Amino acid sequence: MELLVDVDDIVLAHNDSKLCVDFKVYLDNCFDIKDLGRLKYLFAIEVVRNSQGPFLCQYKYVLEIIDECAPLGSKPVDFSIEKNHELALALGKPLSNPT
Repeated sequence: MELLVDVDDIVLAHNDSKLCVDFKVYLDNCFDIKDLGRLKYLFAIEVVRNSQGPFLCQYKYVLEIIDECAPLGSKPVDFSIEKNHELALALGKPLSNPT
C-alpha cells in the first residue's frame, strides 16, 4: 500500500480496493476523516484517468499563473517552435560582465 501524507491530506494507493476501504475505516475510527474520492488534484497537478491509465498535467495551474501574471487583455497564441526542438549551443564570446 502506498501512502502519501502532506499536512492534512492523505493519498492512498493500492491495487486491492478492499484493503484501501479497510484502511480508510481504520483511519476514520482513529481520526475524523473525510473521503474525497478518487484523486483529482495534488500539488497543483491534475490527475486525469482514461483507459490507458492516469495522466498528470498542470494545465489548470498554468492557466492560473497566466491569469495572475499576464497583462490585461493578453491572449494565448500558438507557439511557432516544432515539438522536441533541440536548441543549438551558443558559440559566441561570453559577456565580460554578465551582471
